[in-house]
Amino acid sequence: MVEIHPTAIVEPGAELGRGVKIGAYCLVGPKVKLGDEVELMGHVCIAGNTTIGARSRLFPYAVIGYPPQDMKYRGEDTRLEIGSDNVIREQVTMHPGTVGGGGLTRVGDRGLFMIGSHVAHDCKVGNNVVMVNHATLGGHVQVGDYAILGGLVAIHQFVRIGPYAMIGGMSGVEADVIPYGMVVGDRARLNGLNVIGLKRRNFARQDIQALRTAYRLMFAQEGTMAERLDDVAALYPDNAAVKAIIDFIRGADARALTLPKPDK
Repeated sequence: MVEIHPTAIVEPGAELGRGVKIGAYCLVGPKVKLGDEVELMGHVCIAGNTTIGARSRLFPYAVIGYPPQDMKYRGEDTRLEIGSDNVIREQVTMHPGTVGGGGLTRVGDRGLFMIGSHVAHDCKVGNNVVMVNHATLGGHVQVGDYAILGGLVAIHQFVRIGPYAMIGGMSGVEADVIPYGMVVGDRARLNGLNVIGLKRRNFARQDIQALRTAYRLMFAQEGTMAERLDDVAALYPDNAAVKAIIDFIRGADARALTLPKPDK
């Protein structure tokens, strides 16, 4: 049974799954699709061609699916897809894609988006991602599974954040962050591996040891990055965790790589 508060406005055409709850003063546009048991807690505004997966909970004053903050946008019917079991807290904003970026912003499952966090147009956000209060993604950013973005973090357009990466609070990230990496700083620098996060996710001890060794070799001073990657690939040909970093670096496109602070 769908529950809609008398003060809420659900426009004709909106699709509501089983057990949806829509609280006071919510606005739901005509192209919105809400999965089973989605809950809008009050004063939530959802517009555009937006899909929200089952059991997601949206808190007051979340504003989802409104036009992207892109001066090239001309009202095209682009999309925002949000997965299942997400928690979207107060004043979170998420925008649909643009034609130039493929027309789609996608957010995975089981994410926690804390107060005031922002997902811009054409972003691709993985599963189990945490964005702490007022963390911000510029357009076209990619965030891997299990990444954590601390409070007041700002990610530059087109940057890739690898899976299991940890971005320290108040960091400005201008370049790609490797999987499992930990970065911090006003202009962020790589500060080792997110070892605590790896342990919490039950990575095997031997994999963590391999990642530590691979990290030291990849970011050593000798040789070029390409040469060091070849050496690490030869040393760990069958280690999936190490291979993820190698493939991530080799797949760089639009942005440079966040590097450790140079030794003095």
